Amino acid sequence: MSGTSSNTHADRKTRLTVLVALAANLLIAVAKAVGGLAAGSPALLSEAAHSVADSLNEVFLLAALRRSRRPADRRHPFGYGKERFFWSLLAAVGIFVMGGCFSFFQGVEALRSGADETLSGYVAGLIVLGVAFLAEGVSLVRALYQVRRQGGTATMRDPALRTVVAEDGTAVLGVTLAAIGMALHMVTGSVVWEASASLAIGALLVYVAYRLGREARDQLIGEAADPETSERIRALLDAQPEIDSVEGVFTMKMGLDTALVAARVDLAPGMDSERVEEVAVRIKRAVAREIPETGEIFLDVTDRPAREERESPAATGERGGA
Repeated sequence: MSGTSSNTHADRKTRLTVLVALAANLLIAVAKAVGGLAAGSPALLSEAAHSVADSLNEVFLLAALRRSRRPADRRHPFGYGKERFFWSLLAAVGIFVMGGCFSFFQGVEALRSGADETLSGYVAGLIVLGVAFLAEGVSLVRALYQVRRQGGTATMRDPALRTVVAEDGTAVLGVTLAAIGMALHMVTGSVVWEASASLAIGALLVYVAYRLGREARDQLIGEAADPETSERIRALLDAQPEIDSVEGVFTMKMGLDTALVAARVDLAPGMDSERVEEVAVRIKRAVAREIPETGEIFLDVTDRPAREERESPAATGERGGA
């Protein structure tokens, strides 16, 4: 129960972090869009697209937080924990399509047709970017504060929090690039600087989307629990007096803080079926007690001599031997 309470408390903090980022991105997106249209700035319009993508992604992350904690049912007997990874994958796609691709389009279009800006347009654009930098910075500080309070970089396994940190960090860097491009455009009169800033923002967003998408993909297709957890499970099984040997331990993340465990074990000889059942129940309870993230535990009792006989060269048709 304490683990569940702790997870719920962590989700509430993450939800607050996402809501702060959503509010900041919505306000900034409107300001950037208005400023970009008024100034005719491709870099500022690219940043507006970036903020719109981030706002949509925050909605995805809020959905992930709510839906991933639903209890298991008949249709989904292992629960809905992987919803967290699915919505994070959609967020990565949103960053790629709405942010990266639009930024590339704005940069290429600026190089092709040019962009004329007035002094007042430059000033308005730089003011908007300054406000955006402060707002994104506040959101980033909030996200980093939560990461620090919840265990440092280990907390980054939460895809919702990881996405917010990546978005806010990218946003701060993107605003800086846009401001540099606009300032150089104003000083030199060459739109190449601002178009290059837009292309750089696009490349940055595509890279971030790729990294977030790859991590979500690995978790969706069945990523193993971290090696430390797997080793703890194996060590705990090896320590059981009724187990002669542990032939294999297989794990798969089923959510943010739950993992499925399947272990192939060779039990000590001489136990009848009732004794085997009692031992299996006790061992599974011991693993669940010592390692709370093991949500489902399955033990495959294997007779090692029989298995070795089945895998011998005579049984498999291979030649050779001692």
